[in-house]
Amino acid sequence: MAPLIVLLVVTGSARLAGLLGLDWLDSWPHATRIGLAAMFALTASAHFLPPRRNALIAMLPPRVPAPAALVTLTGVLETAGAVGLLIPFFAPAAAICLAALLVTMFPANVYAARSGQGIKTMPLPWRTLVQIVFIAACVLAAF
Repeated sequence: MAPLIVLLVVTGSARLAGLLGLDWLDSWPHATRIGLAAMFALTASAHFLPPRRNALIAMLPPRVPAPAALVTLTGVLETAGAVGLLIPFFAPAAAICLAALLVTMFPANVYAARSGQGIKTMPLPWRTLVQIVFIAACVLAAF
């Protein structure tokens, strides 16, 4: 739930700053880039810091090879995407890549919800809805 709150609060604050005169933030796509960057910085930190890291590793189905390495890789990709969102030239590509990453990682959310493993945040229907919001924000940020 914290990533969703960060996305909404930071995006709303950035958009408000745009309305108050910061020209670059005077659009929803640009404000959403700032919100997504903050959200992905938050979620990426969980990939490296215990105990969240251990919970993320537990979210992966047993058939996935090298789960710790995969969690590290996705953390690096989320960090790179967050930085990319803040660089106007790279922001559209970063947003699309992050949307693809969210889609790729969703099966781990399904496994976690069904098995009770990993980060226990919300039931699968809510996880799905929140994931759709995140993907939609990435699509918006790509413009």
